[in-house]
Amino acid sequence: MKSYLKLVNFEVNRFFKMYLILIGITILSQIIGSFAVSKRYMNEANRMIYENLMPKSQFIEQFGGLSFSKIVFSGWFMLPIVLCSATLMIYVFFIWYRDWFGKNTFIYRLLMLPVERINIYFAKLTAIMFFVLGFIALQILLIPIEMHILKSIVPADFRTDLPFHEIFNLSLMVWLYPNTIIEFILIYGIGLIFVSVVFTAILLERSYRLKGVFLASVYGILSFIVFFAPASLDIFFARGYFYPIEIFVMELVTGVIVLVSAIWIANHLLKYKIKV
Repeated sequence: MKSYLKLVNFEVNRFFKMYLILIGITILSQIIGSFAVSKRYMNEANRMIYENLMPKSQFIEQFGGLSFSKIVFSGWFMLPIVLCSATLMIYVFFIWYRDWFGKNTFIYRLLMLPVERINIYFAKLTAIMFFVLGFIALQILLIPIEMHILKSIVPADFRTDLPFHEIFNLSLMVWLYPNTIIEFILIYGIGLIFVSVVFTAILLERSYRLKGVFLASVYGILSFIVFFAPASLDIFFARGYFYPIEIFVMELVTGVIVLVSAIWIANHLLKYKIKV
């Protein structure tokens, strides 16, 4: 366990500077966006009311009160999330290939450590999940600050206040913050399985090179088919025969099968196919 934790710490530190940059971009963009969206709305309100002499009630009726959803769906809020997601998606591949193609082929130094090689796999997987959950936690901390900025700029008469919990029911946020434990397991479990399958596919490619590209592709497709088999069966063949809870249980079982098989194949490759 101690060796595993050291590897996790090592993997986290390797990406931490970039991670801090992404966090800084997210904080800066969303804070500026909260000011920008609120100021733009109030500037429009002042122009229409004081320059065009539109009654305040008519302005509110025509343009509506400003709600926090306008900030959530603005580019200031959305683009940092897209940037962080895309960066982590790329890093899922880079976290392995950097070790092979980086300076001094660092993967061989990792593989020569006096620890079970599968710990390297688990450490990289844990680091990715740590980064994902870190971004999720950051967003929870930022939302109250952004709501405060909105309220400090826009008077109550011009606002449509959303309760804090309602913000997480918006179309974007509901995917990041599932409302139930089952939804949380489903969404982030799928993410964990996806990363595991990608890791194993990379190890297949590294183990067999040109032939490995084909094997990795076949493996990825088969994993996708197995995981989504219960849902596909219900949609295309059973046509609603199964209850939602039954579909969930079957998906859970196939998900565990895909995850366990990915770890087993990765362990086999790291032990017997990748030579130092």
